[in-house]
Amino acid sequence: MAALAARQHGVVARSQLAALGLGRHFVDRQLERGRLHVVHRGVYAVGHRALTGEGAWMAAVLAGGDGAMLSHRSAAALWGIRETGARNVEITTPRERRRRGGLVVHHTRLPADEAAVHRRIPVTSPARTLLDLAALLDEHRLARAAERAEALRLASPTSLADLVARYPRRPGTPKIRGLLEAGRIVETTTRSRLERRFLTLLDAENLPRPLVNERMDPITPDFTWTDQRLIVELDGFETHGTRAAFERDRARDRALQAAGWRVVRITWRQLQDAPEEIAAELRALLAAPRRP
Repeated sequence: MAALAARQHGVVARSQLAALGLGRHFVDRQLERGRLHVVHRGVYAVGHRALTGEGAWMAAVLAGGDGAMLSHRSAAALWGIRETGARNVEITTPRERRRRGGLVVHHTRLPADEAAVHRRIPVTSPARTLLDLAALLDEHRLARAAERAEALRLASPTSLADLVARYPRRPGTPKIRGLLEAGRIVETTTRSRLERRFLTLLDAENLPRPLVNERMDPITPDFTWTDQRLIVELDGFETHGTRAAFERDRARDRALQAAGWRVVRITWRQLQDAPEEIAAELRALLAAPRRP
């Protein structure tokens, strides 16, 4: 029980204890002895009542039953997209649940590509979280949340554009579509999708294929043309999530340039909006003679 609670931010569900062979009488004894404390019906804090924010979120997900996940404002807070002062925790469940104190329950069955796990808590993906927020926020606050997701480099199996196409009549979809078309927010995307987009561009422009994620101790560049001493790094988003990451990337670029490598950084927005320009620049770089 203690090991399970340690993996779940200090909380356990009665059903989980039953699966461990710890039945109703055991739970009752632990409640009497103050070793378990009720958080929600069938969900307990182990050892003490003082839960962290993650513990409260995990307890809410456990209260939602199989398939439940943190969503809406609470998911945005977990991802770091937007702070919330709400006292109730929001979850989404695939089936109808009774109203429970301290919870706001949304009922819908989400596809697997709209779900994620973050800090060991089941949660809607960043893109799905933004789609849910679109029904709750005005365009300015929604754009700020999307920009924050971009800065944190949060990726999703499905992009915002994919979800707009999937849910054309959903409340909030027009806001997302408008912000995408205006270029105020960009799609959340997976690293592999960004890499495939880049390789597709190279093939379409008849440019030579590089080495992909080939380790050069102590680093692993995204793409390397060894003979031309050229490295391309895909940033995925046009800003960096933290000052430490920004400084680390620049220090690495400086060390590579001192060793005779040319380093080019390309963002998702640039790859999407200016592929011909990128292709022309790469062609020129690959044709340039190597420096001694």
